[in-house]
Amino acid sequence: MLAPTLLLVAGLVVLTIAGHLLVEGAVRVALLARVTATVVGLTVVAMGTSLPELAVSVGAALEHATDIAYGNVIGSNIFNIAVILAVAALVHTIPVPGQTIRLEYPFMVVASFVVLLLARDGVVDRLEGVFLVVALVSFVAYVVRLARQATAPDDTRELAERLERTVARAGGRARAWRISAVMVALGIVGLGAGAEMMVRGAVTIAEAWGISQRVIGLTIVAMGTSLPELATCVVAAARKEPDILLGNLVGSNIFNVLGILGIASLITDVRVHPAAIAVDNWVMLGFAVVLFPPMAWGRSVTWRNGLFLLTGFVAYVTYLAVTTL
Repeated sequence: MLAPTLLLVAGLVVLTIAGHLLVEGAVRVALLARVTATVVGLTVVAMGTSLPELAVSVGAALEHATDIAYGNVIGSNIFNIAVILAVAALVHTIPVPGQTIRLEYPFMVVASFVVLLLARDGVVDRLEGVFLVVALVSFVAYVVRLARQATAPDDTRELAERLERTVARAGGRARAWRISAVMVALGIVGLGAGAEMMVRGAVTIAEAWGISQRVIGLTIVAMGTSLPELATCVVAAARKEPDILLGNLVGSNIFNVLGILGIASLITDVRVHPAAIAVDNWVMLGFAVVLFPPMAWGRSVTWRNGLFLLTGFVAYVTYLAVTTL
């Protein structure tokens, strides 16, 4: 067990460094592209930090291990909200932008519900995969277009001031673009490599205990592949970058259910475990729905909300342990 444990520790170190690089690079890209940090969080950061989930689910689909492919998607979405957002809220209260409440978060809830409906017959087939991928592309294009058109005058002035400082520190706009691109690229690659090391070590340990593929996908694999989001969001919370934080989590969840599940089902029909239909899908949807009222009314995610989410996650993992072992 020594080698898998060392792999887990090494992966955590890589993830921490990569999280810093990706957040800093993403903020700079947002300034240089004259778009809000929310858009960058929903696109570059969200998709970049979801690459481990994509790699694992596609690999599992190629091996016809669809319980791992599907469980990874559902488990990652649960972990993102119930643990990562909760931990970030314990670090610092997270203000919620108006557009997140009006558009991105409701879309995430709807996407979770759509996947629940598609999985009711026990399979997500290729035609449904095409629908999911097209929905993702359409949503991202709409959000980017909307954000560019809806930038307020105050936001424009703030962006201009921050852009001027960023360009001055880098020694020119062209050099600032190169530095930012390298930081984002290194962050994404580092997150993927770190997650791969942690997942490999975790799966080796889990398999030694005889845990089912569904539970491995929902827990060990999902938590491992979600560590890039955890590293990125804790860094964003500490740096008080709520737009990057929420954009990353919401975007990752949307990308998981629409992009990753969609791509995996294009490779092969993804069979859905009966327990996932009866329990796991509803847990994913429940965590998404229960957080919406405090976000809409309080316009923030507080430490109390985080504690509530963490308690629910512990209860769910306890249920998995009791019903599996």
